[in-house]
Amino acid sequence: MVRVDLGEIEYLEAAEAMRGWVAERQAGTAPDRLFLLTHPPVVTYGRHTALSDLPQDGSLPVVEVDRGGHATYHGPGQLVGYLIMNLREGGPGDVVRWLELALIDALGDLGIPAVRRETPKGGDSLVGVWTPGHHKIVSIGMRIRGGVTSHGFAINVDSDLGVYERFVACRLDGVTMTSLRRIADDANRPAPTMSQVRDAVARRLGAR
Repeated sequence: MVRVDLGEIEYLEAAEAMRGWVAERQAGTAPDRLFLLTHPPVVTYGRHTALSDLPQDGSLPVVEVDRGGHATYHGPGQLVGYLIMNLREGGPGDVVRWLELALIDALGDLGIPAVRRETPKGGDSLVGVWTPGHHKIVSIGMRIRGGVTSHGFAINVDSDLGVYERFVACRLDGVTMTSLRRIADDANRPAPTMSQVRDAVARRLGAR
């Protein structure tokens, strides 16, 4: 898998580019790629999201997207990864679970304990990566089109966690979002840098 570091890019610009990345992978003119980037502040949401879950005070731009999942925040201090991978060429059968486990391994490499959670029968989705204390640290939302994945994940590295008080993240009212910075501060240890997180994630996704 080829790693591509993009820096900060507006969400709509990245979404337009992503359509091209998917088309290239479907045509076989590009390999599997992992795009790592950050966005200026924005809340994105899937088509099944209740409008009442979105920010009501106009303080954040909102964009409807064509991925799975519900309302998710992107902003400074967060690592976003867009995974463009052809599942018909030996890819994992359950790409979301595969991604969760790879990200758990990456956080473990950084000294951050993390787990995945099973969705209770009839309950809301618990897709993502969590602390053992059930605080959410990674959001995941993907789409598969023509056998090729798009969208991906967002890791709160040193994010403004106060923004999550303005909307309902991932249709999970009452869930506490956290960050690598907060976990490290609570443990009285240095927090991993954005560069370290990028390297760990790319290494683990490549290895899996």
